[in-house]
Amino acid sequence: MSIDRVKDYFRQWNIEDRIQEFSTSSATVALAAQALGVAEQRIAKTLSFQSGEGCILVVAAGDAKIDNSRFKASFGMKAKMLSPDEVSRLVGHDIGGVCPFAVNDTVEAIYLDESLRRFDTVYPACGSASSAIRLSCDELEKYAHAAGWVDVCKGWRQEA
Repeated sequence: MSIDRVKDYFRQWNIEDRIQEFSTSSATVALAAQALGVAEQRIAKTLSFQSGEGCILVVAAGDAKIDNSRFKASFGMKAKMLSPDEVSRLVGHDIGGVCPFAVNDTVEAIYLDESLRRFDTVYPACGSASSAIRLSCDELEKYAHAAGWVDVCKGWRQEA
């Protein structure tokens, strides 16, 4: 099971006990926010995109949407999301539980979107459709082995 893989992964830092598991689904941003009792934008969703034979992951705030022009400017390619089958095969987690932890070697890199920096803590999934962990952005960067921060999303900024 994918959540067991994430728990094993987190054991190296002794934080596997921080994973929260729910009796209800947390497979969408709305369901995760409801299960956790937090605002939807604090859910750190992991989006997966095709990159050559593998993929890249972008972790973004729950209210953020990929901006195709920013994505292309940052990565030099069109933002083509993986199908559910491709996600399972390439990332190693199923849709609803996709996270940046304990991923397959076919994940070329993991990036964190600037939309997350608004929050002291965020909640990414942990490999199942009924799990999450509360992390600071610094912890998320460390535990995800993020390649860096990008600004590839829209819809989250406060317009002046």
